[in-house]
Amino acid sequence: MKLLPLITIVCIACSAISDHAAANAQSTPNDAINESINENKSGQFVLEQNPDIGQMKIAKTSELCSVASNTLDYLMLVDDNDAIHPGSVVNEQISLKDVGLTLAFICETYRQDVKNKHPGRMHDSEFLKANFDFYRWYPDKDYADKIREKSTNDVKNRLLNNIPEDKLFITKYYTKKLKASNVKTELYNQALYALPYDEQGMTKVEAENHKATLTRFKYTRAQIIDGALENNNLAKPLIWITEDGLHDVLLQGTGVLDVDGKTRYFNVHRNNGISYDYAIGKNQQGRYWYFAEVPSIMGYGNSMETKIAIKAHATFAGNIKQLGLGKLVMINYPQGQQSISQLGVLADTGGAFDNNLFQLDFLVDSYYGWSDYHQANKHLPDYANTWILIKKKTTE
Repeated sequence: MKLLPLITIVCIACSAISDHAAANAQSTPNDAINESINENKSGQFVLEQNPDIGQMKIAKTSELCSVASNTLDYLMLVDDNDAIHPGSVVNEQISLKDVGLTLAFICETYRQDVKNKHPGRMHDSEFLKANFDFYRWYPDKDYADKIREKSTNDVKNRLLNNIPEDKLFITKYYTKKLKASNVKTELYNQALYALPYDEQGMTKVEAENHKATLTRFKYTRAQIIDGALENNNLAKPLIWITEDGLHDVLLQGTGVLDVDGKTRYFNVHRNNGISYDYAIGKNQQGRYWYFAEVPSIMGYGNSMETKIAIKAHATFAGNIKQLGLGKLVMINYPQGQQSISQLGVLADTGGAFDNNLFQLDFLVDSYYGWSDYHQANKHLPDYANTWILIKKKTTE
């Protein structure tokens, strides 16, 4: 999405995003919240007056601004009740207008700093504490325990069991780099399929109304791998990859494919209606996604045409249904002798986040596989202090 000029962002965020009744209410003081909060803070958000956030680490403020601006465009221009709301879990006094002003402030600050040749203030922890309210996020360990009890994966069980009381489980996701072929070969024998022919031109609502007869809802991943679509000519193969590559792209949601030396991007479009099963591994999932070719890496959207263009190291995926799209998120963790914090915008989601308030997924980059991914990101932790940041209300 094209970035709006600064004045447009600020003015539209102030006027076009629908306000809520509590938009002008003052944030509850920290001590008042602490009086009402249960000793068990699992799944709760607590306003902190002076968070210890250490040293800021932002890859590029321009890319944080890009994701913020693209997400703000979505909030203003798209009809999507599932994502466009202030959230139901952080604080009832946060309005959708507050979310928009927070996103606009990121770009306002960045552009003023560039214009004035000023050091980036989004890298300044004291500036952030002076301009944002910090809502500390405590993981929903109760729900994590329920998932762990059903899981048969030892590594997943260990990671879920070890979630601290005060830190979120921070997974990392990346766009999968793959070699691919325009034609089927012995090696590249699995396709990324476009929507089936019988659904072409249908909106999501129209498709839901005809789901009993549509191809998309008939087959599991295993059946499609075995040739259910190909053998019956039910959908167009967009590109051909390996079976291992298919499982990776279905998990990550985006494929960055090298086709005869040219980079092409493919993003999930619509799925077969089977829920993601957190208790089993990626290769055993019944869930299957159909794809579309896109111009860049894309995040959340209720249609292929409205998906948000996102950037690595500036994007989180999470529970948008409960949190609301566009929340500014900070994670903090030790790195050597330092305390490091990073910012990103909640601009993506996935099936694993249904009812999940113990985890976020941080978009790191594009990689061919585990080895280059691990080498680049082994310093990142499994758990981190986490806050939702909301622009402080200005006093007249």
